[in-house]
Amino acid sequence: GCTTAGEIVDDGYARGGIIALGFTHEVFSFEYAVIDDLNAFDLNAAQNLTDRLIHRCESAHVAPIKGHTFVMTLLDGLSASEERVLATLNAALAGIPHFGGSAGDDNHLAGTHVYGNGEFRTTAAIVVMINTQLDFEVFSTHHLRATDDKMVVTAVDRKQRKVFELNAEPAANAYADLVGLPISQLNEDVFARHPLAVKLHDQTYVRSIQSVNPDGSLTFYCAVEKGIVLTAMHAGPILGDLQAWLDTIAARLGPPALVIGCDCFLRRLEIGQDDQNKAASQLMRRFRIVGFNSYGEHYDGVHLN
Repeated sequence: GCTTAGEIVDDGYARGGIIALGFTHEVFSFEYAVIDDLNAFDLNAAQNLTDRLIHRCESAHVAPIKGHTFVMTLLDGLSASEERVLATLNAALAGIPHFGGSAGDDNHLAGTHVYGNGEFRTTAAIVVMINTQLDFEVFSTHHLRATDDKMVVTAVDRKQRKVFELNAEPAANAYADLVGLPISQLNEDVFARHPLAVKLHDQTYVRSIQSVNPDGSLTFYCAVEKGIVLTAMHAGPILGDLQAWLDTIAARLGPPALVIGCDCFLRRLEIGQDDQNKAASQLMRRFRIVGFNSYGEHYDGVHLN
């Protein structure tokens, strides 16, 4: 388990609750492992962890591993370790599909935790392997569209995900000019409305801003590098995009028994700003979505927002 920035229950968005999922042994083999030191997690450790989980799942004789297995990760959302850890794990998984979310703390940005082996931990992660007879699909979606406005990261502390300059200007000033607001009005609601993204191999990956710092820098939820080009994004229909994906998957696999969702907490803010909480809850009930609002999302070895 992990702490969250909000929950998704069988009735829609919630706060202050605990989400629990149960998997029947008749059609599921469910195994997990704890990474208790993210800094020491290398390819050898990833391979050993993956091999142990596969061996345990195979021992249950529920289904073959290939084509019948997926992995979910839960990771300390303030560790700034997601990119390295997820890429390393993905290499060891060798094609087993993977998704997950970074732990939140109700938007306080003070302390996030994962839970495993009977205790809460920081700078740690949980890797869950699920082997099943049932059909499934792992997917990721966002509703954001690129604009023509771009900025180059010209000064950054990559370990802290802190950008000092955009286009050789103080980062907060440059971003405030982009969105047409004074720096004093920049907050999480603005970040939800005006995200930035990086394009890699024809795919767009959102890089959400976490906070404005007193020195005029911006801290991001995902990794940023010097020299990368950040594109300003605008929002498309947030629920329409999600429903289209779910309808397409349901047409292939049939009505879902369950959708496990790791949902960026900035999406939740945007849905609230647009007064779409009721519509969102109806959509979640229809597709049986449960899960949590996260500080970052994991998809096949990539950390994104």
